[in-house]
Amino acid sequence: MSASSNILPEPAAVGAAGYKIAVTQPFYWSVRRELWENRFLYIAPLIVAVVELFGFLVSSIGLPERRRAILLLGPAKARAGIEAPYDIAAIMLILTAFVVGFFYCLDALYGERRERSILFWKSLPVSDRTTVLSKASVPLVVLPLVAFATIVATQFVMLLWTSVLLISHGMSPASTWTHLPLIQNSFVLLYGLTAIAAWHAPIYGWALLVSGWVRRATFLWAVIPILAIGIFEKITFNTSYFLVLVKDRLLGFAPNAFAFEPNRGVTIDSLMQLTPVRYLAAPGLWLGLLFAAVCIAAAIRLRRYRGPL
Repeated sequence: MSASSNILPEPAAVGAAGYKIAVTQPFYWSVRRELWENRFLYIAPLIVAVVELFGFLVSSIGLPERRRAILLLGPAKARAGIEAPYDIAAIMLILTAFVVGFFYCLDALYGERRERSILFWKSLPVSDRTTVLSKASVPLVVLPLVAFATIVATQFVMLLWTSVLLISHGMSPASTWTHLPLIQNSFVLLYGLTAIAAWHAPIYGWALLVSGWVRRATFLWAVIPILAIGIFEKITFNTSYFLVLVKDRLLGFAPNAFAFEPNRGVTIDSLMQLTPVRYLAAPGLWLGLLFAAVCIAAAIRLRRYRGPL
């Protein structure tokens, strides 16, 4: 098949029954295809969740005695102590989603060239733009939703087990339910996952570009240029601006998306600590999204003319 067939736009098709197929159908089924072919996208978070639940089950030995001691420390410290296992579970699953998304992007375009399945997919009436955008939507939309559902389910199971354990020892589970507002925390979690995905968009875009460009060793090609630029800057100018920029791209979403109270660490006790206006006004967010758009556009063009390895 010639490359020109992939340049044509996707018209709205009419089925045998005369119904007009929505232009969004190719994109929807392309996303479904990614989930069918890459089951690790949701299996990996589930495995981490199971491991966390097993670890929490083991650590719950002696929980009633520890809970009595924690409640004597005061409201703030009591809440921090009760929320700690739930926060750790959420952080680990968020980190898992990021790692899974990054490695998925590295293999998204490279894998179909390596396996030569790109010849089959190019024979379908789906443009390169739709294909690449569907792949980009996985770390930006699908994985945050998977992480959100997994975290909420994991924390709910932890909460139920804690309640049963406290009741069996003659204690009220109200201390857990009072210090752990699930609805508020779920809203904060969804907001945080959205902020993280948008802030990490250039990382995923860069990984997709590398995936569609290189012929082998995608991870090395994605990481080594970044390290080389940082080392070159340090040796030549004795500065570390680029590495600081990379660090900010990894962690900089938090100071912009949340207002942390002094001497409270990263604790979020109120919805007033959410700062979406400040986050949306951050230049780093829009510069990162612009860089991600350029990388994705380049990846679309590369897929249009690249063949199997």
